[in-house]
Amino acid sequence: MPKHMLRPEGDYPPADLTRRLAAIFYDSLLCLALAMVVTLAYQQGLLRAIYGSEQLKAMSEAGALDSDPLLASLVFLSLFAFFAKFWTHNGQTLGMQVWRIRVQNKDGSAISLWQALIRFLTAMLSWTCLGLGFWWILWDKRKCGWHDHYSESVIVLLPKR
Repeated sequence: MPKHMLRPEGDYPPADLTRRLAAIFYDSLLCLALAMVVTLAYQQGLLRAIYGSEQLKAMSEAGALDSDPLLASLVFLSLFAFFAKFWTHNGQTLGMQVWRIRVQNKDGSAISLWQALIRFLTAMLSWTCLGLGFWWILWDKRKCGWHDHYSESVIVLLPKR
């Protein structure tokens, strides 16, 4: 399968931690909104259709909806889909576009869906380790975090337009 080359093409320097964290902040706001929409659709759409309003209200008051593994799975999958779509098509989430950074392969091509999955899961692991996988960028010679190393991708700083 031919590789999808990202535009603009060129040899760009690695992005620093500050820009990455700023993009993560922007994207976290979008992820929060996405999680809220998925939760609303699940609870007010699917569960209401299955149980009805009265039983759903009683379940909510009893705390039965507090730890729903299906909802957690739906939110997790929707967040992965959000990142995978942006990373595999143009290499940038909305937060990355604002801060002019892009994830790509070393040759400038878009990452694959498999790389996006590895990147996403490793980034989640990095956060559970108090962000150590991100702080790793400060000591790495190539300015790569854990998720960059394991997905064999890089984050580059794009030039101003």
